Amino acid sequence: MESKKRHIKRLLPLPKNSFFLFGPRGSGKSTWVKKNYPNSSCIDLLIPNILRTYSGNPEHLINYVHGLKGIKTVIIDEIQKVPELLSVIHFLIEEKKGFQFILTGSSARKLKRAGVDLLAGRAIKKSMHPFLASELQDLFQLDHALKYGMLPLIWDSDDQQEVLDSYVDLYILEEVQFEGLVRNLGNFSRFLSIIAFSHGSILNLSNIARECEVKRSMVDNFISILQDLLIASTIPIFTKRAKRMLISHSKFYLFDVGIFKAMRKTGILDSNSEIDGSALEGLVFQHLKTWCEYTKEKNALFFWRTKSGVEVDFIVYGKSGFWAIEVKNNTKVSFKDVKGLIHFSEDYPECTPILLYRGNQRLKIKGILCMPCDEFLKQIIPDQSLF
Repeated sequence: MESKKRHIKRLLPLPKNSFFLFGPRGSGKSTWVKKNYPNSSCIDLLIPNILRTYSGNPEHLINYVHGLKGIKTVIIDEIQKVPELLSVIHFLIEEKKGFQFILTGSSARKLKRAGVDLLAGRAIKKSMHPFLASELQDLFQLDHALKYGMLPLIWDSDDQQEVLDSYVDLYILEEVQFEGLVRNLGNFSRFLSIIAFSHGSILNLSNIARECEVKRSMVDNFISILQDLLIASTIPIFTKRAKRMLISHSKFYLFDVGIFKAMRKTGILDSNSEIDGSALEGLVFQHLKTWCEYTKEKNALFFWRTKSGVEVDFIVYGKSGFWAIEVKNNTKVSFKDVKGLIHFSEDYPECTPILLYRGNQRLKIKGILCMPCDEFLKQIIPDQSLF
């Protein structure tokens, strides 16, 4: 992986007007905005003296912006540190003097708690995700991605495992502590080690609460915190024109497979194949989620599971198309692996069913295309058809 530190061109489209850019810590937001907006002025709220300046006097931004010469783009890193700045930015945008504001953040929770309306539509919201395989191109290796993930912070590190192992303490717990999101950091830390076992699974809040030894409502709040910190997501069941009895619970995923591996503590009773299966499914999830959010046409991500246990891992549905995708951590596939896709296709003949697996050949079983997973991931490009 010696060439990993060459510049990787990201596929996130460039907005023309002011915008928020949210993404987890280490996803490459600051690098991306500075690379794409070189003639800009940057205010980094992670720097203590700058944070103190704007926390104590948000209106200082007016004097600062009016004093800029020949610069019309202003980047404010980690805007959630001083949410009061948004009303000042609103005022500056309303002046209509041609300034573009790029506001990066790793959490929208403090902004929402403060009752901020995110500039009432005057700045669009964009998200930055870990690398796509198509961004890395020839540098992408499936085994490496499954072990270390796709987060730029990890990718650029000389000791990827060490940075992964410290990510929870240095970024997640630090953010939670700074924003005062929980009263008992110990409870939240214990929750983090337990919630990793739910990666790629249907959420059962009661079971998680019992293992954490906290109330169910607290687990619900903790999961909400992870979502606001962009560390985790849930996807709903696909219910359009349903012909069968379906479950109602959502499925849970951490945002990056490397972070999942670091958080998921293992022991002699753990099954490597089960962990690797969750990792592979999570890697496909983060690619599909990124594709949905980077693509201009509106698309959404679901899963499908009947009450009798028939399941399809992912359903992508929207203006760009309709796909049913099953992920198997096997080098060989058989009829039983495509049964869920066959049942879904019977109910939804309009969909394109695909099975992804760890083999190296394209196969067709009962009319279902079975495709090498790494081949599929490499051809996922925003604004292009998934298949």
